[in-house]
Amino acid sequence: MAARRLALVTALAVSLVAAVAPESNAQNSRTPPAPGLVFAFELRVNVGAPVMVGQVPRGQRRIVSILGGTFEGPNIKGKVVPGGADWQIIRADGFSELDTRYTLETDKGQLIYVQNAGMRHAAPAIMEKLLKGETVDPKLVYFRTIPTFETAAPDLQWLTRAVFIGTGERYPTEVVIRFWRVE
Repeated sequence: MAARRLALVTALAVSLVAAVAPESNAQNSRTPPAPGLVFAFELRVNVGAPVMVGQVPRGQRRIVSILGGTFEGPNIKGKVVPGGADWQIIRADGFSELDTRYTLETDKGQLIYVQNAGMRHAAPAIMEKLLKGETVDPKLVYFRTIPTFETAAPDLQWLTRAVFIGTGERYPTEVVIRFWRVE
């Protein structure tokens, strides 16, 4: 399932790149405008220590429990419901495949299910520190996600009817992700 989600993430990324790539037609030398990004919300998640499952065919499997947290943006805010997790595959070179699933609850009591596929990588020395739970400068780590949202709340359907990307930062006991809606 995680491999399929990562393949979907890759296909979406290729589509987005193709959508903003310069036109190859020599008659039209204009570059189409890139899609815009609109800030949706920032998520701050408290996480537990990784549980190491061990070596599996694609790499080291580890599970990081979600303990709680908060989220807030211009049109939404609330808490992260404890109980989700990030099921990760860490390849030999430190490249991390992320498959995170959790629930958000707005301050109005509305529930949102989130499935967030992503990737994280950096120079080997940086990844080694990050995977040991040490603090590293987030600017040195490429950490991107593509979430999907499910909710029954009528006024939150905007979450289910757009493509979003996330930019992440990993700290020893917290993950910060800023979600942006692709226009």
